[in-house]
Amino acid sequence: MSERISSPRPRAWVSALLVAAVVAIFALSMALAPRPDDESVEAFGGTDAAATEALAAQGVEPWFEPIFEPGSGEIESGLFALQAAAGAGVLGFALGNLRGRRAERDRQSLAD
Repeated sequence: MSERISSPRPRAWVSALLVAAVVAIFALSMALAPRPDDESVEAFGGTDAAATEALAAQGVEPWFEPIFEPGSGEIESGLFALQAAAGAGVLGFALGNLRGRRAERDRQSLAD
């Protein structure tokens, strides 16, 4: 008798390859990124800061001041992450609710 060795489903291989590709992309981008101690590299900044600097150079003044300004960049990043998590939670709740309504409607139509 010959035993047949079962292999994982092809779907699992595709998933594993996709995860490996994503990890490789991030690893390469971090390895090839310029180091912050290099004098020619500026600190990573967003487009908001670049636009604000460009407008200030042209003499444009802001119309209003922010209501709340975080004490540090870490607090600002944390608040942004909290905002993103809250938005993802609301979106997940809405999609789950819509799916539940659809499942209930399908179950009701089968019962009739």
